[in-house]
Amino acid sequence: MTATRSALDAGIDGWQGVSAKLLVVEIATVLVAAVVGGAIGAVLLLASPVLGGIVLAADLVVAVVRLAIARRRIRSIGYVLREDDLVFRRGILFSRLVSVPYGRMQLVDVNRGPIARLLGLAELRFVTAAASSDVTIPGLTEPEAAQLRDLLVDRAEERRVGL
Repeated sequence: MTATRSALDAGIDGWQGVSAKLLVVEIATVLVAAVVGGAIGAVLLLASPVLGGIVLAADLVVAVVRLAIARRRIRSIGYVLREDDLVFRRGILFSRLVSVPYGRMQLVDVNRGPIARLLGLAELRFVTAAASSDVTIPGLTEPEAAQLRDLLVDRAEERRVGL
């Protein structure tokens, strides 16, 4: 799946998207959050009908909006491996485009939550020396995440040797 283009990344070719199965993980996350929010709203409804009603209405609106934009949000996630760095992007309303030089990578980690594991998905997280540049690529297949982790570790070691 090829990720969609935005004005920020117009000059970058070769974007890799994430698995469409990530939509199932997103839907499950929204539903769990909606149930928890609904339970809190129901308890508040007993104590204060106005406050409980507001919480229940807000919970419903947030769940509906998140479900409505889930597919588009997942299509906005992508990455590209370039010669000296990895470029990652995500977001619809608040777009994020991050370029991480291979030589700055300190940790490359593969994580799998329970729902993602059932679907054969994983997320790849890598950390650099700058705390604000942590990047997580969700929705990769487990083999793709492992292969990308190994490739990034190799490239990071090559670049650090030259420092």
